Amino acid sequence: MNDKPDEEANRLGRRVKRYAQVGAGVGGLAAKVAGSRMFGLAPDNDRTARELKVALGGLKGPIMKVAQMLATIPDVVPPEFAAELSELQSAAPPMGWPFVKRRMRAELGAGWESRFQNFEHDAAAAASLGQVHRATGLDGRSLAAKLQYPDMQSAVDADLNQLGIIFSIHRRLDSAIDTREIYAEIRERLREELDYEREAAHMRLYASIFAKDKRIAVPEIVEALSTARLLTMTWLDGAPLLSFRDRKLDERNRIAEAMFAAWWYPFSHYGVIHGDPHLGNYTVRPDLGINLLDYGCIRVFPAAFVEGVVELYRALETDDRDRAAAAYARWGFRNLSNELIDVLNVWARFIYAPMLDDRVRSIADGVSAAEYGRAEAFRVHQALRKLGPVTPPREFVFMDRAAIGLGGVFLHLGAELNFHRLFNETIDKFDAGVLDKRQSAALKKAGVPKPL
Repeated sequence: MNDKPDEEANRLGRRVKRYAQVGAGVGGLAAKVAGSRMFGLAPDNDRTARELKVALGGLKGPIMKVAQMLATIPDVVPPEFAAELSELQSAAPPMGWPFVKRRMRAELGAGWESRFQNFEHDAAAAASLGQVHRATGLDGRSLAAKLQYPDMQSAVDADLNQLGIIFSIHRRLDSAIDTREIYAEIRERLREELDYEREAAHMRLYASIFAKDKRIAVPEIVEALSTARLLTMTWLDGAPLLSFRDRKLDERNRIAEAMFAAWWYPFSHYGVIHGDPHLGNYTVRPDLGINLLDYGCIRVFPAAFVEGVVELYRALETDDRDRAAAAYARWGFRNLSNELIDVLNVWARFIYAPMLDDRVRSIADGVSAAEYGRAEAFRVHQALRKLGPVTPPREFVFMDRAAIGLGGVFLHLGAELNFHRLFNETIDKFDAGVLDKRQSAALKKAGVPKPL
């Protein structure tokens, strides 16, 4: 990585402009909802959700990423909100070539083009925080250069403040879930996504974890061509995961097994998950191995949290409420009554169902993708409205989101596997103390900060 002064600090002027852009729509909507409540009017969630989508739909950058996060974290917003927010497109119009040249010069200095054999003018992909260009290194390697859009730190800080308004709308509509820890978790993860040096460390970590597993490929960082806002790595060829939906079942199953290993093995052995379940973050090679492409949203968990996940599984296996209560407490849930434990177990049994069932099956097991999890989510939400508000611990947020996202991958592939066998293989001989030592060594080697 290049050491140079940060010329793109959190600029007050940019931040104020962003407040104006986001706040005009979202703030006005919040006032409208508050007014309806004040005058005793019943909320029209469908209409409010559509208006929220319109308020955000003209914006790009981090607020779009936040909106899509909210759509994929179960029950954090009303279902009407989730349905509308999930339709927002996170892809931003790519920067034109004159803009790209200025950005590259700012990161690598004058004459930056001489450091590549070739650098494609048009972006290969554009997303909410940056865009990717294909390039060829002086050594002939195919490269991907991920370039962050300008002033993203200002935009993130402004948008995170507006996220508080979105959550205030939710609290006025429904008080079953206390969103304070969810907000804190989203804030920390989104800020980390701007730090490309951290993302490079995440790549080194995953490369080390899967060094001996040929099914899973991780890009290699080109340190000399990377900065805090430019990440240059080897290009990994592959086809979109969804293009394999019509392949033979055994081929789809091979891809699904690789995906299962890519998610559960790092978690059960190192306390790490790939927290962004977006299908575009994976591609499939001709040998049906997978490429993991994005490492901005990586969550590192303390060993005790991982132990809680394993303990809850064992509790559900044996229908042991006391053991389940201990697992929830280890995660950070508070004020655990028997009624609340029973409610949490409804959702836990849904999440763990494929792993508890010792047979070959699909994830949904005969339930349509559109209905998958809806009945359970409705039962849980109705119960929490009576028992709540419940404050999910922050570690739970991306764990749940990523697990749902992984299930979505299996649904899209139509995979049929013995998930019970796969899961029990990965947690075999689990030991929290061993994981803690293994995690500390791996994080130190890769340069990833260990969570407090």
